[in-house]
Amino acid sequence: MPRLSASVIGLIASLAMLTGALVGPAAAHPHVWITVETTLMYDKGGFSGLRHKWTFDQYYTAMAIEGLDKNKDGKYDREELAELAKVNIDGLKEFAYFTTASVGGQEIKFEAPSDYWLEHRDGVLSLNFTLPFAEPVSTDAKGLTFAVQDPTFFIAFDLAKVDPAKLGPGAPAACKIKVGSAKEQGGALGDAFAKQFGAFAVGGSQAISVDCQGP
Repeated sequence: MPRLSASVIGLIASLAMLTGALVGPAAAHPHVWITVETTLMYDKGGFSGLRHKWTFDQYYTAMAIEGLDKNKDGKYDREELAELAKVNIDGLKEFAYFTTASVGGQEIKFEAPSDYWLEHRDGVLSLNFTLPFAEPVSTDAKGLTFAVQDPTFFIAFDLAKVDPAKLGPGAPAACKIKVGSAKEQGGALGDAFAKQFGAFAVGGSQAISVDCQGP
């Protein structure tokens, strides 16, 4: 099982005391809270990847942005946050970006993330990045499912209360999104979680499924 460290999400020096901390499943409690919004990208007749927006809690935000306002204008633009964004993306690689996906009983592989940046708005940081599928997924394929979760619960990933997942521009109108538990979705998605994080991994995670076939 991977050993979580502060570098996972670019935690700055003030969180260094948490480095290497990994709490067992029975006593786990989160140290960072992230609200997840995901767009399933559509391109040239198929689904091409996931576009994530992860919004961090205000406590993490306050520590993470300390000292990053280089021009002292009270704002944090993309340039000032660029280095922290890279640290986030680099650190998340070890944990497969806490994202799993499957289609037709087979795990979907991702390419390296692209088009990533941090934004600071309304007092919180949001990490935006795209995870391209290694191979496009046809809208005719059955059982397309994906999820974002840290089963060790060091990070609490919660789906946004409004529109936690949506389809990208151009997606067929027949395609519908449904939110359910990863355990219920099962299949390759559950297997991928268990393989990466252990058998306890799937229980409470929320998964997004996509159906383009209709009733």
